[in-house]
Amino acid sequence: MSSRPSAKAVSNLMRMVGSSCSCPAHSNIFSPSCTTHRHASAATPRPEYAFEMATSTIRVGKGATREIGMDLANLKAKRVMVFTDPNIAKLPPLQTVIESIERSKVGYTVYKDVRVEPSDKSFQHAIDAARQYMPDAFVAVGGGSTIDTAKAANLYTVFGDAHLLDFVNAPLGKGRPVDRVLLPLIAVPTTAGTGSECTGAAIFDLKDKKAKTGIADRALKPLLGIIDPLNTRTMPKQVRLASGLDVLCHAIESYTAVPYYLRGEAPANPLLRPAYQGSNPISDIWSSKALQMVAKALPRSIADPDDIEAQEAMTLAAAYAGIGFGNGGVHLMHGCSYGISGLNTSYYHPDYVSDHPLCPHGISVAVTSPAVVEFTGSMYPERHLEIARILGADTTNAKLEDAGAILGDALRGFLRDLGVPDGISAFGYTSSDIGALVESILPQHRVLKLSPRQTGAEQLAWILERSLKNY
Repeated sequence: MSSRPSAKAVSNLMRMVGSSCSCPAHSNIFSPSCTTHRHASAATPRPEYAFEMATSTIRVGKGATREIGMDLANLKAKRVMVFTDPNIAKLPPLQTVIESIERSKVGYTVYKDVRVEPSDKSFQHAIDAARQYMPDAFVAVGGGSTIDTAKAANLYTVFGDAHLLDFVNAPLGKGRPVDRVLLPLIAVPTTAGTGSECTGAAIFDLKDKKAKTGIADRALKPLLGIIDPLNTRTMPKQVRLASGLDVLCHAIESYTAVPYYLRGEAPANPLLRPAYQGSNPISDIWSSKALQMVAKALPRSIADPDDIEAQEAMTLAAAYAGIGFGNGGVHLMHGCSYGISGLNTSYYHPDYVSDHPLCPHGISVAVTSPAVVEFTGSMYPERHLEIARILGADTTNAKLEDAGAILGDALRGFLRDLGVPDGISAFGYTSSDIGALVESILPQHRVLKLSPRQTGAEQLAWILERSLKNY
């Protein structure tokens, strides 16, 4: 095993990465103290001064799935479209949902063609099916892929004349705001990871651009998320791992994101305030708690598939982190992951049944996490050291300037012990692929702008190069 540079060496190197000032006032966000990024107009724009907290209603409990039929009847639903994927279609969670709907005598149809790690093509297929059926309510039974697909189907059913890219985040799409009320969507997660039952985000692969992107608007969030620990019992080990790592990174990124008041200008209309607003006092609470839960429960969940207490803790941690990042946002780990998974042409992750190369989202997010925190650690180092302590690092005599390196080492140990693939080289990437990866990541403005440090091509290349091998 190759040796890694010491924390001090990494700290010294990071001071040389990017000669420009990396403080929030000179990063790629608006600040009144930086004249470079002011509007050309004479009027001084008003910096952001407010943040919002939006989340779904959450119901938590063993067996709560059995209530879904009554929920739909209470909504006066008559034509429900149930979304799931081919794997979950064979398992008890979907059967429980269907039995409950039938007991309440609500009409329904089941769409079983959700693609794990959705693409623009799979989104469009689901949208077309929903437009043909014209439901009055939606149900999603599955992981983040299923819930995100149902969100997209809901959106484009209500906006029946819209094209897929109309609502997709700029610059890859038009970034149109959602100014109508969508149909009721009830999410029933079967994984403990994405937190999609709490958020207004829907992520997919845009194949012709070789990049992941998505739609982010509070209007997309489910009306209700049913967190039933019984529904996660069938998760294979590697699905538990990938989904759990997604929770970890949601929490870290939300907690270390640029503060909301440094994100940019206040919107001219509150409808235009982004769902991902930057770290804020409310999302911090949820993200911090999620970190504490993941640090304890994820290793137990991976080590012992019968550790029900750990699995139940992870279902709650996923929701907590979902509330946190759903309002605070994510940044470089997720931004890099979109390129890593989007350009994957040969890697198939174990335990995933797939007819296409697949690097699970949580895995692709986690592999750059050590390098990302080494890069961001100079901003808000106290928070980076706090996360390192949560992960078990001794920070008693730690210096603030070493915060990023200390957390990076703590993450490497955490990932190694869980059996996470050793960096992006495990997926077949080499140094010669860094340029293409950077080009794929740069359009992810929605998340890159939430990095606490200025991040361009040079900085992304450094993160990716350092992430080729982690151990």
